[in-house]
Amino acid sequence: MFEKAILETAGYTRAIHSISRNFGSTQIQRGAATLFFVNQEGFALTCKHVAQWLSQADQINQKYNTFLQQGKELGGGQRSALAKKLGLKPDATSEMRVTFVDCVDQIKNMKFFLHPEYDLALIKFEGFEKTLFTNVPKFKKDHTAINPGAMLCRLGFPFPEFSNYQLNAQNQCLEWANTGNKRSPRFPIEGMLTRFLGDKNGKVYGMEMSTPGLRGQSGGPLFDATGKVCGMQSRTKHLHLGFDIEEKAIIAHGKAKKVNDYAFIHLGECIHVSVIKEFMRANGVSFEEE
Repeated sequence: MFEKAILETAGYTRAIHSISRNFGSTQIQRGAATLFFVNQEGFALTCKHVAQWLSQADQINQKYNTFLQQGKELGGGQRSALAKKLGLKPDATSEMRVTFVDCVDQIKNMKFFLHPEYDLALIKFEGFEKTLFTNVPKFKKDHTAINPGAMLCRLGFPFPEFSNYQLNAQNQCLEWANTGNKRSPRFPIEGMLTRFLGDKNGKVYGMEMSTPGLRGQSGGPLFDATGKVCGMQSRTKHLHLGFDIEEKAIIAHGKAKKVNDYAFIHLGECIHVSVIKEFMRANGVSFEEE
């Protein structure tokens, strides 16, 4: 149903990879999110919470770089005092590196445009000479044709399987490497549009899906079987179904057990295409409709 649409959407949908670690730890944590380009000028859409997450990386790294510079000649006790002063703790992220996979050939600057109300943001890549995405999306022109019962699909990068990173023991810094797997496989997930989402003023700003958007798919496009963009994955909510099981006796693997289970349904929430187009027009961003 979505085979051709997924191939088309994959041409402009890209992964954001991150590596991070807590202060003093050698354990590296991988993360991922999604964006999709809207034109050849370097404008891309993603979630506001993703853009804010990217902005945090600079602040986090500035503190850590300050610690490395000022702590070079200090003893153990003085280094610990400096770390405490800078707010560096073993249970908090102290270093974070981000890369944009197959987006543009080089990035000299990035600008963020955050929606004042909704989980929506534009990213402007600057300083590139060549784009690495192959096509741009067509946004649904008649958004009134999207109604509950429609089957739609999301595309993103929820499972970070990349391995092109390392901890440089000499510099005490995380870094991207030329070895290892640079990419993670894209992952589509379909669902039915169940309900529209409205704000306190009654404006429809989003759509609820019958299936969850997965971690890492935030910022990925929501599209129909023809490949037209109908929205963008934002978040997943968890609704309690009330089918609770408490202290129920069962036989499992030949042994008597008592189990507890609390059932939830996981529903994806997407930003509506009408809000996306309105936001792009307000910022003078060109895009295609069909």
